[in-house]
Amino acid sequence: MILAGYVAKRFLRSFLLIAGVFLLILFLIDMIEMIRRFSDRGIGLGGAARLAALNIAGSFYSILPLMTVLAGIALFLGLARSSEMVAIRASGRSALRVITAPSLTAVAVGALTVGLLNPLVAATGALYDDAVAEIDRAGSQTVSVGDSAVWLRQAMQSDGEEAGQIVIRASRASPDAVTLYEASFMVFGADAGPIRRIEARKARLIPGAWELTDVADFPLNSGNPQAEVLRSETLRLASDLTAQRIREGFGRPESVPVWQLPTFIAGLERAGFSAARHSVWFQMELARPFLMAAMVMIAAAFTMQHVRGRNTGAAVLVAFGAGIALFFLRNLAQVLGDNGQISPAMAAWTPPLVGALLAMALILKREDG
Repeated sequence: MILAGYVAKRFLRSFLLIAGVFLLILFLIDMIEMIRRFSDRGIGLGGAARLAALNIAGSFYSILPLMTVLAGIALFLGLARSSEMVAIRASGRSALRVITAPSLTAVAVGALTVGLLNPLVAATGALYDDAVAEIDRAGSQTVSVGDSAVWLRQAMQSDGEEAGQIVIRASRASPDAVTLYEASFMVFGADAGPIRRIEARKARLIPGAWELTDVADFPLNSGNPQAEVLRSETLRLASDLTAQRIREGFGRPESVPVWQLPTFIAGLERAGFSAARHSVWFQMELARPFLMAAMVMIAAAFTMQHVRGRNTGAAVLVAFGAGIALFFLRNLAQVLGDNGQISPAMAAWTPPLVGALLAMALILKREDG
């Protein structure tokens, strides 16, 4: 237990040091990017630093697995160079027992990051999006999903200028976000309240307009809207929305805290939308601690041997390259899962399982040799 605690502390110290260095580098890079992007908006150094601080959490969180493999390389390389690994192995400890402590530490760190850092990333990401939207003044439409309805908002344009807003409510939508069912369009004037309410059994989005079916058009600026209702089989209502913009309006899956993802996924499915991206991301978050443990095992497979001279540099490069390969395999699996080509569970759990098994096979092979 004492030896396991010592190795775990060495790994945790290496991880925190590498994480601090990466955090500083990412902050400086992000701050420079904010200054370049908003240089004509007069945000100043303080504003750029604030935007960078809000945006950095997502970038930092996404590369945690790569920081884990670097921490593993630093740990096992340090133990090998100081001959501590030779002493540990001479005491009768097997290679698998040696890597157990840092692997379990990586799982614990991964669980903490998912439970604590993930909601922080979602919160800071939302604040960053709001701040950028405030600077750009370009929030013309939003999308949200309630317990029993889909809500959208779009701007009305007249001669290139905003002429009001349209708030859309539908009981559900098609998975491709092209068709709304039992839709209600509330039209607001630019400097007035609601001026028109349109009810439709179905609303289909076509280029440049909504095509409504079974329409009831109520003029709200008249004395008796019910008496003056206009009914028609079809009606076209101008719109600059597209299906892609509607889907993007739900935000990135990482913008939803992991604790709220199951409820959010259920709401999307009730509304008729595809929740594949969010389901894949939820499974990815559950598998993140084990991916970090697999990164530690990969680092051990190449650097826990007693190496010196040029062999050290080659071992480090190969270990880091293997970690990057596993990282990209995870991203590829996520893309396949988002497209529905593989199941969310397979997309999330296959990469860490493959990485851990291959690393363990290499460790056992060298153990036998």
